[in-house]
Amino acid sequence: MQLRKLKLEDASLMLEWMHDPSVVGHLHADFINKTMKDAEKFISDSWTDANNLHLAITSDEDEYMGTVSLKHIELGTAEFAITVRSKAMGKGYAWFGMEGVFRKAFEELNLESVYWCVSRSNTRAVKFYDKHNFHEVLDVPRSFSERYKEIKDLKWYSVLKGDEFNLRDTVAGCKVIRIKTIPTISAGELSFFEASKDIPFDIKRIYYISKVPEGVRRGFHAHKTLKQVLFCPYGRIQLVLENKDCREEIELSDPSVGVVISQPTWREMLWIQKDSVLVVAASDFYSVDDYIRDHEDFRAFISEK
Repeated sequence: MQLRKLKLEDASLMLEWMHDPSVVGHLHADFINKTMKDAEKFISDSWTDANNLHLAITSDEDEYMGTVSLKHIELGTAEFAITVRSKAMGKGYAWFGMEGVFRKAFEELNLESVYWCVSRSNTRAVKFYDKHNFHEVLDVPRSFSERYKEIKDLKWYSVLKGDEFNLRDTVAGCKVIRIKTIPTISAGELSFFEASKDIPFDIKRIYYISKVPEGVRRGFHAHKTLKQVLFCPYGRIQLVLENKDCREEIELSDPSVGVVISQPTWREMLWIQKDSVLVVAASDFYSVDDYIRDHEDFRAFISEK
């Protein structure tokens, strides 16, 4: 997955979601009546718009999947918005775009806060934001609430600079754990976990992957019965997980955050930063028979469960 500037060739796929009632049914703007010319103008205007940032969320093959935005950027704050095609729903594109644009907001634009709202009747959106531990905001700045004063029953959310917005409880149904960490003043941190206490299995094998160039993908397999915990003690690795629940991504870049995989789950790992290290603690010894290396075989395997 990637975030990039919008291109004119994205217009046809942008118009697709604009005319899709399942996507725009709860949105306030009149997207249904938008034309190709409207989509192209929106894209070309985005290239020179200093007060709004609009980015395309794309697949690895650069296929447009949706748009993520920071609107009304001024006085250290902005309004967040995101829309993805129905094809992209449930596959991690929305979270990837959201996490990426928040990083830009706080690390590149140096904003202090980001706000957004959704209709309470938009259960899909509310479930998505609640699932990722965003909480309702009651004290909404007037500059934001005034834009929607004619619309009732809105639920407001916010992220403030310094919030740990990327700490999720699960990814594709797999538990995200906080590895116990002891900080020492001016001397770093010590992180640790204990088998059968902090993770739900005994550890029989530990391995790690290192010296991988930036942009390289690894993995492309699942396990039938093996349980694992994955974490990244150094660098940044994008972890893609797919199982019977869904297909989602999470960036591993904090040594104190790990993912426990305890069900058959296809995994792919993208090295965002060269020389990042991926460590895996496994519940059993190596067994070639436990691997599923063909994606179609994996889909058939979980469909039988």
